[in-house]
Amino acid sequence: MSRQGVRAQQREQTRRTLLRESRQLFAAQGYGAVGLAQIVEAAGVTKGALYHHFDSKAELFGAVLEEVQREVGRRVAAAAEEHTDRWDQLTAGCREFLTVTAEPDIQRIMLVDGPSVLGWSAWRALDEASSAHHLHDALTALVAEGTLPPQPVAPLTHLLSGAMNEAALWLASADGPTDPAETWAALEGLLNALRHTG
Repeated sequence: MSRQGVRAQQREQTRRTLLRESRQLFAAQGYGAVGLAQIVEAAGVTKGALYHHFDSKAELFGAVLEEVQREVGRRVAAAAEEHTDRWDQLTAGCREFLTVTAEPDIQRIMLVDGPSVLGWSAWRALDEASSAHHLHDALTALVAEGTLPPQPVAPLTHLLSGAMNEAALWLASADGPTDPAETWAALEGLLNALRHTG
């Protein structure tokens, strides 16, 4: 391997280490409580190495959030792919979304700190590129096959995505329910009400 290849590999390893260690710190303590000194100490790198990859703590957090969003999207897609029926795929994916976002590290990074650190628009864009993308594809297929009545899919995607994000935020709050099954039952009722009955 060339010297440049070795350096590129080392840079990528440093970046992965920074992401892994900062994710653990952000999940455990929250964005506001974590300092750059803690991150570089945990990663075993210098601040210069951190700044080589990320311009700020907020940019590093954004990269962590993007990884979390992709992970949630993969898990939702995997749960859906366990089924052959498209309706079952939709409901399994929605249920997995609520399950995954109930995990404390994902809750804190994705739902609690994500919107406040990045701002609503940037957070929404990440959501649309991951979980909402899968939801849009599923709804499009269900309308095409007649399981859902003909309708514009974009507004339906935003409404359902909003409902699920709000449910996940509610589950993450101190005032939320202690039994996520009740939230799933309400969401399932909402989904079933959308089905074409004619």
